[in-house]
Amino acid sequence: MSAGAGGDTSDRVLAAPPITTDTVRDLLSDPKIFPGVSADLDEDAELVLDSLGLVWLLHLVEERHGLVVEPTDGDIADLTSLRRLTAYLRATQADRAGTAERPEGPESAEGPESAEGAGRDER
Repeated sequence: MSAGAGGDTSDRVLAAPPITTDTVRDLLSDPKIFPGVSADLDEDAELVLDSLGLVWLLHLVEERHGLVVEPTDGDIADLTSLRRLTAYLRATQADRAGTAERPEGPESAEGPESAEGAGRDER
């Protein structure tokens, strides 16, 4: 079975433009997340995402940007403003893009601690 016309998710993450504050503001304007959100929502305005709004937001992020986001409870508790939400999504996007670009090998399979020379300070 093929991955479909869209390609696999890692290809879309690499090709997707960086997530910006305006991108997240646009996502939040979906009436299923925040009905009537202002187009000039301040970056530090307090946000309270309910569970259904969060699920829909993450669905839109995956649908529009090819980014699968699986936040922990701690991550969710910190998503309290447009600025924090944008920073979290950008960091996740960068992490996923970096993971997709890393070659297979002992370091990427088991982490940098298992690589030869682990623990040395190479300054």
